[in-house]
Amino acid sequence: MADKKKALFVWGGWDGHTPKQSTDLLAPWLESQGYSVKVSDTLDAYLDREYLMACSLIVPVWTMGTITGDQEKNLLEAVKGGVGLAGWHGSMDDSFRNNTEYQFMTGGQWVAHPGGVIDYRVNITKPNDPIMAGIGDFAMKSEQYYMHTDPANEVLATTTFGGEHASWIAGHVMPVVYKKTYGKGRVFYSSLGHVRADFDVPEALTIQQRGMLWASL
Repeated sequence: MADKKKALFVWGGWDGHTPKQSTDLLAPWLESQGYSVKVSDTLDAYLDREYLMACSLIVPVWTMGTITGDQEKNLLEAVKGGVGLAGWHGSMDDSFRNNTEYQFMTGGQWVAHPGGVIDYRVNITKPNDPIMAGIGDFAMKSEQYYMHTDPANEVLATTTFGGEHASWIAGHVMPVVYKKTYGKGRVFYSSLGHVRADFDVPEALTIQQRGMLWASL
C-alpha cells in the first residue's frame, strides 16, 4: 500500500480568526480523504525541515504573527521544492506583515476590509476550473477583503466593491479565490473564512476543500 500523503496544519496568531476552530473543521476532513495529518500550534513546526519536505501540503492558519528567519526559510524552501500550500483569509494572507518573500509566495496581502462584516457577492470567473465545478455566484456575510495581489495569480473568483464604506473603491473588482505556483509548489488561496462559521456557507467550504486537494497534487 502506498504511503499516505502528509499534511501539516500550523495554527495560531490572532484568535479573532478562530484558528483552532477552523483547523478543527478542516484537518479531520483532510484525514477523511486519506491524508496523514499533523496539527501544530507553534511556528517551530517549520524548523523540522525533513518533515516539511516530506509533506504534500502545508496549511498555514496564522494571523499577524512574527516568524523567525529559520522558520521562514524552511517554509519557503519546502514550497519552492514542490510542497503544496493552501490557506484562507488573513490566516494565510495576513500572517507576517514584514516578510515580503512570504507574501511573494502566497500571492497576496490583506490591506483593508471596508465596513467590517457586510453582505457581498462572490462571482465565479472560471466555472470550468475543477475547483469551481458546479459552483455558481453566491452571497457572503463576512469581511470583504481588499488586497494587494500578484498579477501572476490565476483568479477563480472575484468580488466587486460598492462605495458605501470607501467611496474611492466603488466598482473595483478584487480577487477572492486564486491559485498560483511558487517554484515547483502549488499555492491556493481563498479570502473567505474570516471565522469558523463562514465555512457553514457550502460554497466557501467546498472551495477550500477542493483547493487543498489541488495544492497537494
